[in-house]
Amino acid sequence: MNRIDRRRFQARVVLDHCNGNTSQARYLFGWDQRTTRKALLEKKKGKVIADLPRSGRKSFSEKLPNLPTDIRSLVDPNSQTHPTFKTTFRYTRMTAKAVLEALTKEKGYKSEELPALSTMRELLGKMGYRQR
Repeated sequence: MNRIDRRRFQARVVLDHCNGNTSQARYLFGWDQRTTRKALLEKKKGKVIADLPRSGRKSFSEKLPNLPTDIRSLVDPNSQTHPTFKTTFRYTRMTAKAVLEALTKEKGYKSEELPALSTMRELLGKMGYRQR
């Protein structure tokens, strides 16, 4: 369900079950009042109101598209799967700090453009690596 369909649904529910009261919908369903107001306005006007452009920090995969490939090339030779093959995780002896150092030394990244240590730990976890 995309955002437009979700707002259409919310508008119907707010009108049918909450008598058009957006604060009651917030209390009952936990929906954002601004979203339900927008949904009701769209239903009243009969056309979709454009969403505001999204802002925020770009992810590292957008800033550095080769980063996951470079991390895998460094970590895979130092990793192994679980002996029972019950999990999909790969266990590695490389720490997140060692990966950051190897990226700067071997792959030519600048330390300023790389993620912080805690972010690198999280990224390694998302990529399926566990430290052993």
